[in-house]
This record gives sequence, structure tokens and C-alpha cells, in this order.
Amino acid sequence: MEKYLSDQELLTLCQNKESQSYGFNLLVRKYQKRLYFHIRKMVLIHEDSDDLLQQTFIKAWKGIMLFRGESQLYTWLFRIASNVCIDFLNTKKKRMNISLEEVEKKYLNTLEEDPLFTGDEMEKIFHRALLTLPDKQRLVFNLKYFEELKYEEIAEITGTSVGALKASYYYAVEKIKTFIKQD
Repeated sequence: MEKYLSDQELLTLCQNKESQSYGFNLLVRKYQKRLYFHIRKMVLIHEDSDDLLQQTFIKAWKGIMLFRGESQLYTWLFRIASNVCIDFLNTKKKRMNISLEEVEKKYLNTLEEDPLFTGDEMEKIFHRALLTLPDKQRLVFNLKYFEELKYEEIAEITGTSVGALKASYYYAVEKIKTFIKQD
């Protein structure tokens, strides 16, 4: 297992002109897999996820010198990735100009054709249920359920109050339960 530097050590390297490239390379190696799967859960398509991961790291590279450490480094990266995903999904929905059911069907077909998806029928139903959630609610659900982040960490990422996040997560869970019962 690869040993990673602490976020503070990475930040020190990234904010030093002489070691910036080296430090950022280490930062990418530490977070690329975790960020990829976070993005992938939002957009589902591998190629889109790769593109959005690159965009995330480009934005992080451009902003790393201004990062003041008021939040944790990984929550800052997750905030960038989450915003990139939501912008992408909003743009895609506007451009496609199709119904939610058609988007859901297209994403589900993509998911089923994906060689990396090994889920059974119940997992497909679960993923279909996730697709019915509004983007921001799905983001909160993914961060809490899949990433196992605390509400305080999600609040740093989303800029939303803990109370609103708890409500959003609760409603997401209820919608998923209802969807699964109906399917």
C-alpha cells in the first residue's frame, strides 16, 4: 500500500514554486481514485468522469496557490469536483432537452453496457432510484452513503447547513425506498 503525505505536507509542497509540480503530482496520486468514483457516481459514464476529473484537477491547479486551508484539502477538492459535476449535468440537460425519464433510460443503458458494472438486478434498481433524485440531493446522498462523510464535511463541500443536509439525505432515502417498493 502506497504511503501518502499528509494534506498539510502536500499543501506546503504545492504552494512552493520550486516543488509545486512535484507536490501537485503527489496530490493527484493521493486523490484521483477517490475523486474519480465520486464523479462517476454523479455522471455514470466513464469517459465523462475522466474528463470531469481532469477539469477538477485543472481547477485545483489554478487555485492551489490561493487555498488558505480554511477547509480540509480533500473537502476543497470534493467541492471542486461536485461543482464541476453539477455544471456538467445542468449543461447536458439543457443541451439534450429531453425528459427525465429519457435521461434515466439513457444512463441506465450506459450503466448496463459498462463492463465495470457487475451489479445484480437489485443494484440496477438502486441505481435507477438514484437517477430519479435531483442532482444536488443525489450529491448529498452519494457523499453520505458512498463516501461515508460526516455532515460537517459535506457542509464544507456543498456550502449547505448541516440541518438542510440531514433533511436532504432523509428525503433522498425516502425517495429511494419508495422507488424500490414500486419497482
